[in-house]
Amino acid sequence: MQNPTLTDLADAVPTALPVVSVDGLSDEGLLAAVREIETLGRHVDALRIAAAGSLAARSRTEDGAAGLAARKGCRSANELLQRLTQVSGATGASRISLAALIRPGVALSGALMPAAFDHVRAAMEAGSLGIDAAVAVTRNLAPIADRVHPDALDAAEAELVVAATGTSPDSSVPASADEIRIQASVWRATLDPDGLEPDENTAMAKRGFRLGPERNGLVPVTGGLLPEAAGRVKRLFDAYLTPTTAPAFLTEEELADKNMTRDPRTKDQQRHDILIGVLDTMARSGDTPTIGGAAPTVLVTVRAEDLESCGAGYADGVESPLSPTTVRQLVCTGGIQKVALGKNGRIVKLGSAERCFTAPQRRAITARDGGCLIPGCSIPAGWCEVHHVVPAAQGGPTHPDNGVLLCWFHHRTIDTSGWAIRMRSGAPEVQAPPWLDHSRRWRPATKSRTATAARIAARHGT
Repeated sequence: MQNPTLTDLADAVPTALPVVSVDGLSDEGLLAAVREIETLGRHVDALRIAAAGSLAARSRTEDGAAGLAARKGCRSANELLQRLTQVSGATGASRISLAALIRPGVALSGALMPAAFDHVRAAMEAGSLGIDAAVAVTRNLAPIADRVHPDALDAAEAELVVAATGTSPDSSVPASADEIRIQASVWRATLDPDGLEPDENTAMAKRGFRLGPERNGLVPVTGGLLPEAAGRVKRLFDAYLTPTTAPAFLTEEELADKNMTRDPRTKDQQRHDILIGVLDTMARSGDTPTIGGAAPTVLVTVRAEDLESCGAGYADGVESPLSPTTVRQLVCTGGIQKVALGKNGRIVKLGSAERCFTAPQRRAITARDGGCLIPGCSIPAGWCEVHHVVPAAQGGPTHPDNGVLLCWFHHRTIDTSGWAIRMRSGAPEVQAPPWLDHSRRWRPATKSRTATAARIAARHGT
C-alpha cells in the first residue's frame, strides 16, 4: 500500500522546481536552490537509510524462508533493495551497513535503545548531515568501538558531527565530507594507536602493482601502494608538476606579449610522462640489475623494409604493434642493431649497434643542454632522451653536434607540436610554433646554468 503523503511529496517536488527551470535562476537564486535541494536530499537520504535498515531487519538470515527478502524471491535484503530502487549493489550494501550502525536497538522489554552512533542518527534525521559524512564518521570509528572506552568514542562522534554540521563553537562553517574523513582518521589513530599495526600488516599483504592486458592502445595499471610509498610518489610528481621557472629564451616582456599558454597535457598525462622519465633514468643507472648482462632495454623488432617505409614494430612483452611514430622515436633514442635471418629463420649476420649515442656523448650533451630544450618544460637532463636533430635515416650523424635533450613527451611529439630545432655551429636553437610566436625567430636554447652564465659573462664582458 502506498503512503499518500509520500506520493504527494514525490509529485510536488518536480512541480515546485522543474529541472528545466534551474538554468533560469539568478546567481543568488541558484545558490539558495542548491542549499535547499541538498537539505531536501538529506531528509530523503535519512529515509532511505531507515528504509534499508528496516528491510534488512525483516530479512535476517536466521529468519530463513520467513524473511521478507526470501518471501519476495530475493537472496538478501540488498538484492531486494536493488530490485525496488535500481541502485547498484555497492550502494545498497552501503545503505544497509550505515543503517545497522545508526538504527536504534530494541531491548528485551521492547524499549528502544540508543543507536551505536546516535549523534549521526540524530543529525541525519534533522537533515543536517549527509550520507557521505555519516559514512566517513562511522567507517572510521566502528572498527575501534570494542577497543576504546565508550565515552571516548561518543566524544569523537559528537565532535565530528558538529564539525560536519557547522554547529561547533569554533566554526559555523560545515566541514566537507572529505575533511570529515580526514578528521575521523585522526580520531581513530588517536583513540586506538595500537590498531594501526594490524591495518598496516593487512596493507602490506595487499600491496601490489600490476600491468593488465593491452586494450585500445593502452595497458591498464592496477594495484595499491602503501601510504608512505604513495607519499613518495606524490612528492616526486609534485616536484615536477609545479613549474618554478619561466622559458629561458624569452624575456619577461616577450612572455607577456606572447601570452604563453599552459602545458596542454592533463595532470594524469604529465604523471605518466614523469614516470617514464624516472624508469628510463633507473634503467641507465649502474645500480639497476642487468638482464642477460645488459641494462634493462625494451627490444623492438621491425623488418628492414618496414623501417625504411615507416612500418609497424613489435616490442618484447607487449601484444599490440607499435606505430611508425613510436618506432622512429625508439630508433632515435636507442639506436638499432641489424640482424640478418636466413630463409629458415637462422641468424646469418649480426651487426653492431648503430645510431646510439654513447655515455660520454650523452654527458657532453647534458652539460650543454641542461635539460629538455623545449621552453617551459621542467624535466631534468637525467630523465631526457637524446634526439637526432637531423634523423639518422636522412644521414644525420650520431654526434653531439646533432643530438639534443628532449623529454619523452616532447620527443614523441616533436614532429607534430610545431616546435622546431636546428643546430648552429654545434649549438641548438629552437623555434616556437606559429600560434605562440608569429615572428618565427630562432633563439638559442639551453637549460644549462653554466652555459647561461657563460653567455651572460660574454654579453657583459665579465
